Amino acid sequence: AVLVESLLVFIVVLSVHAVVWDRFSWCAIALAVQAFYVQFKWDRLLQLGGAVFRFRGAANSGLLPASMVIPLLGVVMKERCRAAGIVYFERFGIVVASTGMLLALFLSVLAVGITKPVPTNTCILTGIAGSVIIYTMKHSLTVSEVIEVLEVLLIFVYLSMILLYLLPRCFTPGEALLVLGGVSFVLNQLIKRSLNVIEGRGDPIDFFLLVAVVGVVLLGLFFTVLFLFMDSGTWISSMFFHMMTAVLGLGVIMPWLYRLIQRNPLFWLLQFLFQTQTRLYLLVYWTFLAASACGVVFYQNAKRSSESKKHQASTITRKYFHFIVVATYVPGLIYDRQLLYVAAVLCLAVFIFLEYVRYFRIKPFGQTLRHLLSLFLDERDSGPLILTHIYLLLGMSLPVWLFPRSCAPKGTLPGAGALVPYSGVLAVGVGDTIASVFGSTMGEIKWPGTKKTFEGTMTAIFAQIIAVALILIFDSSVNLNSSYAWILASVSLVSLLEAYTTQIDNLLLPLYLQIMLMA
Repeated sequence: AVLVESLLVFIVVLSVHAVVWDRFSWCAIALAVQAFYVQFKWDRLLQLGGAVFRFRGAANSGLLPASMVIPLLGVVMKERCRAAGIVYFERFGIVVASTGMLLALFLSVLAVGITKPVPTNTCILTGIAGSVIIYTMKHSLTVSEVIEVLEVLLIFVYLSMILLYLLPRCFTPGEALLVLGGVSFVLNQLIKRSLNVIEGRGDPIDFFLLVAVVGVVLLGLFFTVLFLFMDSGTWISSMFFHMMTAVLGLGVIMPWLYRLIQRNPLFWLLQFLFQTQTRLYLLVYWTFLAASACGVVFYQNAKRSSESKKHQASTITRKYFHFIVVATYVPGLIYDRQLLYVAAVLCLAVFIFLEYVRYFRIKPFGQTLRHLLSLFLDERDSGPLILTHIYLLLGMSLPVWLFPRSCAPKGTLPGAGALVPYSGVLAVGVGDTIASVFGSTMGEIKWPGTKKTFEGTMTAIFAQIIAVALILIFDSSVNLNSSYAWILASVSLVSLLEAYTTQIDNLLLPLYLQIMLMA
């Protein structure tokens, strides 16, 4: 299974660089080759329990698929912005690619360093890949850009040491690279933009995303350290939690956002949300869907109480939420992507805040949330945090947040790139859902080395093709320009990756589909 997963990742890397070939292509290929070898060192460390931190079990390290995501995103973003003539974002793409390569290389060096006896051949490969990457960065980045890349690496090292210690068994090494690398990059961007505020420059919704992500992460770190010294389950601790959340929100996060957007954040948000009648209709519709999702949770828990305390939600039941999320995102993508962007940020902040309430058992809802959500746990929620619903939201939202709006003058990219914002809907909302439902109910022929079925993968590919046809019918901004073969190949590769990966597919699959469509 690991070999097939690696082969699929290599096919994606070579496919992207067959279209976009430049000096970074050699770096990406060298990084992929050394990550393939180091991945087995990480797997061995995980099996022997010598990986320094406690990572999520029942999965391989996932180093190769995770290592290639950020570099490939940077490369395709650079190419799209170069074609559009937007130099600032072309340079930004180069910084993203360089940062991703350096973070992946750091994880590889870490694995090689703690493996005993020292693997000579892997050390040589890692050294060669590192030399190629550093040589290319030397001739591609300015001094300020090199400093920016090193800042992200430094933040990543400290965040990794803190969070992987505080949250054992929540991530594989690959998932840690993606999640903590992304948070490190966001934090560095926020610091950089806060120090260089120019009135009228920058989109407020981008600042809103940066501040929200950094705000909830800092909130979590603060309370994690605090509750090491006091019991979080008492009423006094709960009152202190709510009070400090209000103080940090109104006293730190709001002024920070005010400095960036140069206006009152609450007034700006209210004006933005109710700016048009279409937005009002969408908000009412989304409220109804949110109530429906809550209804599913309460109904399934009532069913558990009446049947058996050991009752667990089935795969099909968990996929109800995928259908609800698709019904949420598709109208937003068609009618108002900016509103969807902001609404997804708000939902992410609410989800993470509720997870803090559940994890710390904050009264009055902490214990209730623990009871309600325990029904929907699967083998991937082996750590103290329940992250699968947050990963689902991230998988659907990242293609919307990472879409290079400044490099798409008409609001959409040409050819297959027009489907980039729909990557999450196609890969997770449609593909992963249909594969799980049909595979678990009608699948008989299993892919070698996995529990996934041939029938599930084939129906997922077919369903995504139908979804693309429906998007063409209902979204007039999408014009594929006869790039159907590339779309079919992209969907097929990502569906096969879903069958073979043991990483969090809600997070990984949309990013790979986005990379392929942007290329």
